[in-house]
Amino acid sequence: MSESAALGAPSRATTRSGSFLRMVVPSATVFFSSGCLVVLELVASRLVARELGSSVYTWTAIVSVVLAGLALGLYGGGRIADRCHARRALAVVFGLASAACVATVVLDNLLGHWLGLWRLGWPGHVLVHVGIIFPLPAALLGAIGPIAVKMALERGLPAGRATGAVYAWAAAGGAVGVLLTGFLLIPALGSATLLWLLGAALLAVAVLYWISCWAMYLWAMVFVALATAGMSGDTWAQEAGAAAFLREGPDPNLVYLDERPSGRLVVRRVSRRPDTRVFLQDNYARSEVVMGDAVHLRQFHAKVYAGLTQGLSGDGRNLAFMVLGAGGYVFPRYLKACWPDSALDVVETDTGAAKAGEAALGFQRHPAIKIVVEEARRYVNLLAAGGRAGESGKRYDFVYNDAPGAGAVPPPLTTWEFYERIAGLLAEEGVYLTHLRDVCQAGRLVGAVVNTAREVLPYVYVIADRPSRTWGNATFVVVAAKRPLDPRAILQEHRAHLEFRVLDESEIRSLRERGGAVLTDDYAPVETLRAPAVRQGAQEELARRYIQKAEDLQDEYQYDQSIRWYERAWEADPSVAVEAYEQIGLLSVARSRPEAAVESFRRAIEAHARTGEGRSVIGSVHMNLGLLLGRAGKFEEAKAHRLEAVKWFRSELEDDPSAVVLWESLGDTCAALGDFPGASDAFGRAAALEPQSPSHYEKLARALERQHRYDEAVATVRKHVKLMREQGRRDVATQLDQYIEVLEWKKLKQRK
Repeated sequence: MSESAALGAPSRATTRSGSFLRMVVPSATVFFSSGCLVVLELVASRLVARELGSSVYTWTAIVSVVLAGLALGLYGGGRIADRCHARRALAVVFGLASAACVATVVLDNLLGHWLGLWRLGWPGHVLVHVGIIFPLPAALLGAIGPIAVKMALERGLPAGRATGAVYAWAAAGGAVGVLLTGFLLIPALGSATLLWLLGAALLAVAVLYWISCWAMYLWAMVFVALATAGMSGDTWAQEAGAAAFLREGPDPNLVYLDERPSGRLVVRRVSRRPDTRVFLQDNYARSEVVMGDAVHLRQFHAKVYAGLTQGLSGDGRNLAFMVLGAGGYVFPRYLKACWPDSALDVVETDTGAAKAGEAALGFQRHPAIKIVVEEARRYVNLLAAGGRAGESGKRYDFVYNDAPGAGAVPPPLTTWEFYERIAGLLAEEGVYLTHLRDVCQAGRLVGAVVNTAREVLPYVYVIADRPSRTWGNATFVVVAAKRPLDPRAILQEHRAHLEFRVLDESEIRSLRERGGAVLTDDYAPVETLRAPAVRQGAQEELARRYIQKAEDLQDEYQYDQSIRWYERAWEADPSVAVEAYEQIGLLSVARSRPEAAVESFRRAIEAHARTGEGRSVIGSVHMNLGLLLGRAGKFEEAKAHRLEAVKWFRSELEDDPSAVVLWESLGDTCAALGDFPGASDAFGRAAALEPQSPSHYEKLARALERQHRYDEAVATVRKHVKLMREQGRRDVATQLDQYIEVLEWKKLKQRK
């Protein structure tokens, strides 16, 4: 070989090095764009979960829409690559993808307020919601791959090597993006913030690809302004961002918000009298608590759990409990308050529920509460196999499955294999309890779970809420044990005012026939079985949104429109008819239409008699109807409705003794009936629960005065005086001092 030939022929290493350098920019481009695509896909799942929850429907819609967008993008990217300069084409596509991220935020917030979507069938609703938001950004990010391949080919690389390298780096970018997003970015930043940062990163790459393009800088300035309105904590930014749908609107009842790998965790205040809060995961209620009252349970399944535990616990001193799914730690806190010496294991997938419980639900960590951060099924498997050090042979008196909710039922916690392991963990007299949401008419999921449980545990019972209801969704508690139980007698003794129904053997047989096969780890079509409940739940959610719309219009004094939305609510879901008619009646009172109000209240009572719904508001319906009838001179009928109101108020208060509004309403109704002892007792309870409210002292003093209990009345007014002086209302305090003089004079007169 000649020297010149040797000098002119590049070495194999040099060629390899040059090829690598020529591939750096195309490879980095697709690595970044593919990472952004999977970030978008995971963020999409979190954004959609805010409104639609996380289920097989949402994931099916997201994956199919993103793949469809990717297919369009790959095709379009190939056409663009044939016609345009690669570097400038990439700049434009990255810039448009940045704008598409902003459009995703706006569309997601906008569609959340569009009630028309809720009128669609549930699968259609989910698909349309996702199909409007995510195809465009997926298509734009998908278009980058073919353009990057063209860039590599323009650099003189062999076609096969260039194409293979581009797609390899694209796959690597997707893998890295999945890991970073799921394990780091979403928990650290939240989905909305991450989407804004994704848009900023795409814009930065667009500018790098075409530094001299003035349009990129113009869009950069607009993007910064929009991002400020979408993320800044300043009041003006929050108001402007919410008005432009760049962020969720302000929620005065929001107490806590966090995004965790397990979902979006929210604590929202639903009542201030008393302070009642609900813990939501991906927009589905997991638990509800009255602050400061650890033993007051609000949800049906929790009341059933508590009643059965009380009846079956015997002396209850050294029990062993396991709770699968913390649910804000409301039920574990109840167990620890009632059985302080018992062992309590709580299994939760991450620490988010504990943090939410501590921050906003009154939960305090206790050394006796063992918190296990683990998938529930995995932990049960380890215990059953003796795989936990020091826990081999551990047995539980009660195992509560609190992981299922209205939004999702974990299939691994429904199978024969799971029940077999649970049976091994139960003591000889141990009990396993789980709850499910299913359609009354179908009950396919409940039937399948009962079929599965009876394969392992011989005694299985089903307890349903809404005893008179045969339509819509209901909550079912499934109780499985090694020995026979009498759930009806136990609950009647320990939860006397709980409305429930224990299904008889013929009803359970019907459920089992509808449920079909036994669920196993290989075959557990839970999502298919619960599909009717999901569709019915969409109707219930539509009715709740109609009611929210009606309340917003009511606050704006648009009473006619508000009434129409209340009517739509009960047409969508008859279970809200009592509440809707009550509000229509109150609106008619506000419009000085007493006859229309009376008619609405009567319809509310008829709806309650027909459906059994509206138990929490039927007392106030009778009270308001009695008030209107009394004003119309129909005293006997008015008295009858007031007596009904008293009956319902007392029934509700026995179940919820901290409801100060109910005590006040009971006092007002008793006073209207002339039952001043009952009124003074009710006002006294209200004053004890809400000592900073002056109206309770005023009403209590008047009721005591009517009974000639002047010493007690004077003592009550003195408390009222003290409160007014503390609040700086000295003029009111002076008037109350004069009232005390009147009471003292009446007391002297009574003695004479």
